[in-house]
Amino acid sequence: MDTKYDPMWAALGLDLEAHAQLLGVLGSAYEQIFLSQRNRPEGMKYFDFVMSEVHGLRIQELMDAKAVGRKVVGSYCTFVPDEFVLAVNGIHVGLCAGAEFATDKVETLLPRNTCALIKSALGFKLGKVCPYIEACDLIVGENTCDGKKKGFETFNEIMPNFYVMDLPQVKSEAGKALLKLEYLRFMERVEELSGVRITADMLRQGIEIANNKRAALSRLNAARAASPVPISGLDGLLSNQVFFYDDPVRYAASVNLLAAELEERAKRGSGVADANAPRILISGCPMAVPNWKLPWVIESTGAVIVGEESCVGARGIRNEVKADGVTLDDLINAIVDRYIQIDCAIFTPNTDRLRHIEEMYADLKADGVIHYCLQFCQPYQMEAMAVERELQKKGIPVLRIDTDYSTEDVEQLRTRVEAFAEQIAR
Repeated sequence: MDTKYDPMWAALGLDLEAHAQLLGVLGSAYEQIFLSQRNRPEGMKYFDFVMSEVHGLRIQELMDAKAVGRKVVGSYCTFVPDEFVLAVNGIHVGLCAGAEFATDKVETLLPRNTCALIKSALGFKLGKVCPYIEACDLIVGENTCDGKKKGFETFNEIMPNFYVMDLPQVKSEAGKALLKLEYLRFMERVEELSGVRITADMLRQGIEIANNKRAALSRLNAARAASPVPISGLDGLLSNQVFFYDDPVRYAASVNLLAAELEERAKRGSGVADANAPRILISGCPMAVPNWKLPWVIESTGAVIVGEESCVGARGIRNEVKADGVTLDDLINAIVDRYIQIDCAIFTPNTDRLRHIEEMYADLKADGVIHYCLQFCQPYQMEAMAVERELQKKGIPVLRIDTDYSTEDVEQLRTRVEAFAEQIAR
């Protein structure tokens, strides 16, 4: 990346040498994994540009916004509602990291057998390589699992602007009441941060922006049901990942253009893979940038990924907030109603998730499901067993894979995926 950004990165407190190494690895991986693909949609050029400037121009945009008084809020989970931040003309960005960094430092503060996502998030802070973390006025951690809950105690010690949001674990009326209390508390914190009192009209505007962003990505994901598939799973995943970084209005417009191109490709019967290529639905843990290992392995076998049942995927964007309420309280209730439906593995029971996996499998005309878990992610690893049992009862082929962010098991994964692809081949 252009060194013209060095002064900005230095002012944010980044370790310029370590950051340059990270960008070098990221750039090389991106070129090898994404730019080597054939017959990519023209609309992916926008996402290529976003990724080329993800630590550059986008961070400059954040700093320019901060200079005129706008606030930047970062978070680690889809349960943190965009709507309140957008209501005060703030900017909401995702902070999850998908690569190992500063692991030696992290393991002096967290157990070695902590899940890779939590260790990576802390490693990017300790290693001083994430400009998003340093640009944030407020960082929100949400208690979606015990690993995060206890890990966030450490985060709180090193991040002075850290805020913890509690979450229910049962989809009951009591659970909704808890979520509403937490969202009211978060709204008050956003108001305090911005110096702006949120009104019904302001919140309705925030809801509209967030709904439009989700609707655009849902349209793109639906286009992947075509045969042959008009976009690779890697590019589909990338479109879902950029959801967490880009300006929401610009993102929605760009995604709608890409979705229209995919719809036109489907009409022409143009695709990125043979119509008989095994179609795979990935289910399970989220894949944050630059966690592209498993999708790359899958598609290098000749199979094609048609969807992601994940927080970075359908789970994170399913359902819109109903904005027809009159009062501020009506709209807050609508936000709670939307977010309580997210079928995260934190919930017990979590039958909605099983139903959604089966629905996605049918809607996207998949031939098999690969259930992906990060090692030591107890909620999804435990739920994987129930998912496998239920899918097998329905005659749906499923492969469970547990892995981390390292590349040491790539060939082992390739062998298992190739065998699965042969099993479900048409």
